[in-house]
This record gives sequence, structure tokens and C-alpha cells, in this order.
Amino acid sequence: MTFRERVYQITKQIPKGKVATYGQIARLVGSPKAARAVGLFMKTNPNAPTIPCHRVVASTGKLTGYSAGNGISTKKELLLSEGVLFASDRVDIGRCQWNA
Repeated sequence: MTFRERVYQITKQIPKGKVATYGQIARLVGSPKAARAVGLFMKTNPNAPTIPCHRVVASTGKLTGYSAGNGISTKKELLLSEGVLFASDRVDIGRCQWNA
């Protein structure tokens, strides 16, 4: 299985109502310094929503890069509809981060 395939396999496991960070996904696939690569894979995700790239956020909870719909606002709408909690413009990482 390629690195990209492993990233998508892990991302598919993030449940509704939870998020993971780019760095967290990178660590889970065994490449802790590959957060930017994870971000690129989310940007080029060929199988949304089967691979729920909208559930991957920055380590601060900030919503970054989303190419579907109206971009970041669509990402936030999807997360809110799944029960993800926000503190202002950021995901409440302390309460919503997925513990893989």
C-alpha cells in the first residue's frame, strides 16, 4: 500500500463529529514530518465523501484548504452538521479531536 493509500485509509476511519489534524494523520501512517503531504492528499482527494477530507484540520483547529462547494464555509457547514464543536472560527480540538 502506498503512503497516499495509507493516508486515505486512516482518514476514512475518522468518525462523524470528530476531526483529525494533518500532523496526526502523518504520525498515524508513520511519517510524522509529512503533514504537508497529507494536506496535499486531502486537496486532491478523488473519493469525497467516502474519504472525509473535510474532517482533517490544522493543529490549531483552523479550517484550511477545502475545494468543494464554497470552500472553507462549506467545510465548516459539513462539520457543524456532523456535530463538531467550534470556538469562534476554529474547531474545538480539545473536545472534538479523534483519538485513534
